[in-house]
Amino acid sequence: MNESYDIVLKNGRLIDPVNQINGNFDLAVKNGKIAEIAVDIPESKALRSLNLKGASAIPGIVDLHIHASKWLGGKHSHYMMARAGVTTALDMAGPIEDFLEIARDYGAGLNLACLNYVRPGYTVSCHDPSRDELKEMMLNCMSQGALGVKLLGGHYPVTPEAIDRTIGVAGELNAYVAFHAGSTNKKSDILGMLEAIELAQGRPLHMAHINSYCRGQVTDLLDETQKALLALKENPNIVSESYLSPINGTSAKCTDGVPESQVTIKCLKVGGFEGTEQGLAQAIKKGWAQINMESDRKVALAVGEEALAYWRSHETNTLVCFKVNPPEPRLVLASAKRDDKSFAVDCLSTDGGGIPRNTTVAMGLALVKLGALSLEEFVTKTSTNPASILGLPQKGHLGQGSDADITVVDLEKCSCVMSIAGGELIMKHGELTGSGTTIITSPLGEEALKAQGFKTQKTGSVLMKLPRNSAA
Repeated sequence: MNESYDIVLKNGRLIDPVNQINGNFDLAVKNGKIAEIAVDIPESKALRSLNLKGASAIPGIVDLHIHASKWLGGKHSHYMMARAGVTTALDMAGPIEDFLEIARDYGAGLNLACLNYVRPGYTVSCHDPSRDELKEMMLNCMSQGALGVKLLGGHYPVTPEAIDRTIGVAGELNAYVAFHAGSTNKKSDILGMLEAIELAQGRPLHMAHINSYCRGQVTDLLDETQKALLALKENPNIVSESYLSPINGTSAKCTDGVPESQVTIKCLKVGGFEGTEQGLAQAIKKGWAQINMESDRKVALAVGEEALAYWRSHETNTLVCFKVNPPEPRLVLASAKRDDKSFAVDCLSTDGGGIPRNTTVAMGLALVKLGALSLEEFVTKTSTNPASILGLPQKGHLGQGSDADITVVDLEKCSCVMSIAGGELIMKHGELTGSGTTIITSPLGEEALKAQGFKTQKTGSVLMKLPRNSAA
């Protein structure tokens, strides 16, 4: 019987550690699923044939930390992720209303989930919200489609008691909970990270961007890195990610002459500038603070008078980046392992999206070329592990019947060639061909999302667990 496939990928190398595939095979897609992997699949069996010309196809990249809302990330975020080879991602802040507006108007064919931020004065009333207020906030955002919440401690801290309540309520509601470490008692550094893990009390928690707590702000940066790794190894309830870019990203918005974000103030002081609006203006002029400027369906970093004028024209409400991530912790955290040989930091992320640091393919494959990671380990950290954490067993591998989410890379050039999401080609050689957004949600949000016209995909679990040896 001459079966007709939607797409067949020809002449490429397939890498899938879950199914122990590493070799030259063809791959067929039908109805959004992987239908066949074989040494030779005739082009005549497919509606469309794509010649990989020696490139490598891996399970679609799942970025567990991005920003793609009006508040943070902006309208170009979907395009930037699609060009970078991402097929699935988790927005780590929202707010859910802004996130959905961007997804509706600027979709590029991606699968996206969202966490709603816990921010005093915005989603909660104060720095010490009650359990009832937190529960009401979570149920409200999850009924709109969010998977759960993120504590923005480094930027907009709440009390340790409120953190404890947030994690507890999330557990009761089976809501995803992530944490940018920091509280009203601790800063966004290694001490804040250790406090966060202690407050988790063995409950599931996603610790965001581990590298950001290892910048040498408290002790030597490698000492901080080892402290972070030991804490992760001793607390298997914590799932985590780190990113490889040298730049961070934060808000440049100022109120009453002072940046609203504590991270922005800290970065200014690291560069020798005052933690004020005037200090930020000087840092932009001098090139320490890099303003995110939108143009041509992307965001680029700018400094000097042009950047200053852009920032002022937007009434300071832009994003800003600082080159504050030293290389040593980034490299150590990317490759460090537990005693059971699983990764201490589970995933490579970007904290990117609309922030211009979507470097998973470029910098991650550079580590493969250096021998710091094997190609299979790269796939584990960028696809298999994050898919598992999101409760998506049909993603993160190329098994027959799994979702046809595929990223095609050039190993020699450390670049992304092509990507397919949900069986649809969404990017080829930098040209965007996808549209729309599939929202990954819990059962609470599915009905509301469908009423808005979104395609949805339910997560099997948001308990954020990975198989590991608890004695590691």
